[in-house]
Amino acid sequence: MHNTADLQEIVDEIAARLGASATLEDRSFRLLAYGAQHGDIDTVRQESILRRRATGEVRDYFERYGIARAEGPVRIPGDAALKVLARVCWPLRHGEVVYGYLWLLDSGDLTDETLRAVAPLVARAASELAQEARSRQDLGRGLLALFSADPEERAGASIEVPGPVAAVAVRESQERVAALWTLPRGVLARTGSPVALLAPAHLAAEVAQTVRGAYGTAAGVGAPRSDPADAWLSWREARQALRVAEHFPRYAPIARWEDLGVHRLLARLGPSDLRELAAETAALNAELAQTVEVYLDRGGHVQKSAAELGIHRQTLYYRLGKAERLTHRDLSDGDDRLALHLGLKAARLTGPSG
Repeated sequence: MHNTADLQEIVDEIAARLGASATLEDRSFRLLAYGAQHGDIDTVRQESILRRRATGEVRDYFERYGIARAEGPVRIPGDAALKVLARVCWPLRHGEVVYGYLWLLDSGDLTDETLRAVAPLVARAASELAQEARSRQDLGRGLLALFSADPEERAGASIEVPGPVAAVAVRESQERVAALWTLPRGVLARTGSPVALLAPAHLAAEVAQTVRGAYGTAAGVGAPRSDPADAWLSWREARQALRVAEHFPRYAPIARWEDLGVHRLLARLGPSDLRELAAETAALNAELAQTVEVYLDRGGHVQKSAAELGIHRQTLYYRLGKAERLTHRDLSDGDDRLALHLGLKAARLTGPSG
């Protein structure tokens, strides 16, 4: 984990040597440490300290100057519209990887020579962050064993965590890969499809929101487990909840296992069982399937269903009658309604996500 005291000590020393306001952030622009204020302060520094993270608009502005690719300090001019003062961004690069950024407000005194004087301190901060990343990767490898359904593999897991815990599954977007080592202390993570995370139960929803919002398309959160040895059960629920989030808009983008109701039963079914249920509605085209599903979701309320579909009530009656003829089911019969409703939900889970 981050040795926060070490990072704070480094930032304090840099700020003192340069006589400049300094902040240190990870590569997702989450604040890790900041030094005493020297001179003017701008909105960006103030918000970063108060909110612990820069806004998306500000991040986009800074990234336009190529800070992620730079080998050394980058001078960034001020922007009155964004209330940004001129600053120097020094990428915290270790090897070929940028692990974070050192930010220095520049009143004009930060010459190349003065910056070179703190280069060893910058290298030390980069090394600290690189060590954190490697530590997270080692823990991530053990997470797969902890989540395994095989008791022998779980017994061999080299991870010990306090309970209660909850698992989180996140589907990464194709454009971005999560910087998992930047997550809060106590959260274990491993990249994959989906991304696997184990968090203290009280942080699980926040972690899901953070990772999904920054890097992913959808997330599922498993139920908490008091005994970490049962974390694999929460992981199974998290993956099933993720499936529901990807196929049912009402639960997107983050689905909590405990909130899924009857969808928990459907998510547990295997492919053959789902296909058997979905066969009940195979005769319906997309328009009729949507009509029947909305009608059943609204408890058979004609006016609400027609309004949601944007059609006249007579059109709704016509479509429902046609669906009854094609499926050989009677929508006034409770068992037939249940069979169609479950069939439509199962069809979603067997089809493409989105």
